[in-house]
Amino acid sequence: MRIRTLLVPLMAFVLAAASGCSVMKNNESKKTEPLRVGILLSNVGLGDESFSDAGIKGLIRARDELGIRFDYREPGNDKASQEQALEELAAQGSELIIGLGFSAKEDLEKAAKKHPELPYLLVDEVSDLPNVSSITFKEDEGSFLVGVIAGMKSKTGVIGFIGGVDVPIIHKFQRGFEYGVRSVSPHAKVLSAYAGTFGDDKKGAELADGMFKAQADIIFPAAGFTGVGALKAAEQAGLYGIGVDTDQFFVAEKAVLTSMLKNVDVAVYQAVKEFSVNRAFAAKQVQLGLKEQGVDHAPVRLLGLSEEEAARLEALKKQLKEGSITIPQ
Repeated sequence: MRIRTLLVPLMAFVLAAASGCSVMKNNESKKTEPLRVGILLSNVGLGDESFSDAGIKGLIRARDELGIRFDYREPGNDKASQEQALEELAAQGSELIIGLGFSAKEDLEKAAKKHPELPYLLVDEVSDLPNVSSITFKEDEGSFLVGVIAGMKSKTGVIGFIGGVDVPIIHKFQRGFEYGVRSVSPHAKVLSAYAGTFGDDKKGAELADGMFKAQADIIFPAAGFTGVGALKAAEQAGLYGIGVDTDQFFVAEKAVLTSMLKNVDVAVYQAVKEFSVNRAFAAKQVQLGLKEQGVDHAPVRLLGLSEEEAARLEALKKQLKEGSITIPQ
């Protein structure tokens, strides 16, 4: 297991003026202490230029703006290491422990049962345990938007989707993307392939190259670091790709048309902000879509949208927000 610790400076807080009963004073004093947060990153860990990096970005913002302290663990693919990482975060005094990614659910629930006094937050999955709160996203909505863009800009009418691991959450990306493509280009052909991993950029490049040989001119990899390899392969081939989770334009600046934004950083920051004030969450389960600013798309670059295309995209986005477009499940 790879273990790294961020040394976070404490910010000074001004204590409220003493007033009221002693219980109120104690509560006010407790709320002024910096919140200690621990986070278990996804299996790929930092440097994935996607999901884990976004989670840490949210905590860095919370550190800088709210004065929290945080520590993190990168478990790799070793299940025992993941369990150990969660135990370490609990043992060092974390007041809130975050599990980033659906793969953390099983081990996080084990830890939550062992430490019922500790609050946990699971990102990308749902738990029924009383001390585990959940944040999920409407990935299909964000994927629908970039599917619309791909359908508008493809010249060959062949578009590719590359998934990381073949699991339900990635199927949501695929369904939304395909529905978006066909909403503006009904006869388009959407190729699909799964890499079986989120951490193999070479596999991503291999799958992308296969799709380019089959006449695809735009690909959308929802595959973490595997997808980084696919985007770079698009750049090598002089073709186009769509990023995921964060704005991945910098990954392949001659290839990335846009990115499906899954605002994990914003969600983590907002959750920690709420918890730092109340030491609790108002809702046990939260789902964030386009309406809640949980998903969106990055600016469209390289192949700009015409006025007509931009207007059509905005109209479809409005319909999606209002609920008049329903993505098939």
